[in-house]
Amino acid sequence: MKGLPVWGVAVLASKIYLLRHKEHDQVEVYDSITYRLQHFLFVSNARGFTDITSCEYFHCVYIGDDICECIYRVDELGTVTRWNVNEKPEGLSVNAAHSVIITCRIACKIKEFSSHGDLLREIILPDDIINPWHAIQTRTGQFIVCHGSPGDAVHRVCMLSADGKHIVHSHGGQHGSDTGQYNWPRHLAVDDNERVFVADFLNHRVTLLSPTLEYARQVVSRDQLTWRPGRLCLDRQRHLFIAVRERHGDQTTYTAGRVVVLNI
Repeated sequence: MKGLPVWGVAVLASKIYLLRHKEHDQVEVYDSITYRLQHFLFVSNARGFTDITSCEYFHCVYIGDDICECIYRVDELGTVTRWNVNEKPEGLSVNAAHSVIITCRIACKIKEFSSHGDLLREIILPDDIINPWHAIQTRTGQFIVCHGSPGDAVHRVCMLSADGKHIVHSHGGQHGSDTGQYNWPRHLAVDDNERVFVADFLNHRVTLLSPTLEYARQVVSRDQLTWRPGRLCLDRQRHLFIAVRERHGDQTTYTAGRVVVLNI
């Protein structure tokens, strides 16, 4: 699964869905055992893929498009429907109620939609959460959010109350490369034990936190992961898929990507 930069990875049934940075409006579909390319899903009129997530209950994947400000819903037969977010969607996830959780970075909001695009609620994040990239709702209703971009003073992972108004726990602070710091925390995954995996983009590593966001260990270090991790996906077999990308030489844009798979 190596090629152009990867912007999202999701697993549904026995297939891996991959978003790449390309001009074509298509999603690559791989076999989850052999990692061989099976076919493409075409998403007509898509313009700017941002993330992808899957829902086993409704047997579909959801794809964010920040240029069209919409979500595409693609079922296992390849049927595509879409709905408007009216904000630029960044990170996507699915909660225990099978709703779609959309992180709107520029608006500093979380929006929850039904599987068919009905807006269920909108949460304005606290003022000190700047540039939120991805949010996951836990089974107890709280939200885990990673935030911070290059140039921001604070780079953290936060646990918010179920109404999204209060920070219950946090990990990180001033950006950096030391243990307990982040340099652009970009994406999250949460396992069945509520442990949190964090893709630390510019530090080239993946960090594991406890359910209360205490530091546990580095899952992958900078020495092991030379490319930058931008997306995570954890399947039921405890495979952690890490979508990484890199630029070559003096290129100013990312030119290559691949997916690293770990047994957790």
